[in-house]
Amino acid sequence: MNFFAHGHRFVDMPYMVAGTALPDWLSVVDRRLRVRTRHAAPHVAHDDPRVAALARGVVQHHFDDRWFHTTTAFLELSFAFAQRIRHAVACDNGFRCGFLGHLLVELLLDAELIATRPEQLDAYYGAVQRVDPELVATAVGGMATRPPNGLAQLIPHFSTERFLLDYSDDERLCVRINQVMRRVRLPPLPTSFALLLPDARCDVRQRKDELLNPPNSEKTE
Repeated sequence: MNFFAHGHRFVDMPYMVAGTALPDWLSVVDRRLRVRTRHAAPHVAHDDPRVAALARGVVQHHFDDRWFHTTTAFLELSFAFAQRIRHAVACDNGFRCGFLGHLLVELLLDAELIATRPEQLDAYYGAVQRVDPELVATAVGGMATRPPNGLAQLIPHFSTERFLLDYSDDERLCVRINQVMRRVRLPPLPTSFALLLPDARCDVRQRKDELLNPPNSEKTE
């Protein structure tokens, strides 16, 4: 799952939203720093309800990722996308194709969810704007082994940049994906990559309900 799929259910709880975004924010500002379930779980009963909600959001993020990445729809779509990428853009790196197939399912699912509930995207960003970035950074420092460099500066930028809106446009989505590629030190994608996106969008749209339906054993956290 990506940002919106993780957090759109919790827009009335700003620090919960921030917690669901936190693992992905850290991958931007400090890729070697991780906040896992085991780090966050001891803080879900914190005296400060904001820190408790942040911790619950982190736990929710990892819980959702566990079941999402094992759904038949995700596995089949990410594999199919990886194969198309390999053939269409002369991708000779198996890791890069697999990574892109995985990423594309998540970003296009966000795009589909946003298209069907645009007003909720405003509420999502509004929730992020209501959190105290310094408090979030301090709380993460208490959960992890060290403070997160740059997190307090990233959070307001995330709110103002609103890059999730770019997922609906093929050209702008390619720009965003290439930003990710640079961050993980993989080669940029050629412009021909955009030709894959219309069909990929249709595939994700057709299987959206499957992607969002956890197995019975994973219905609640």
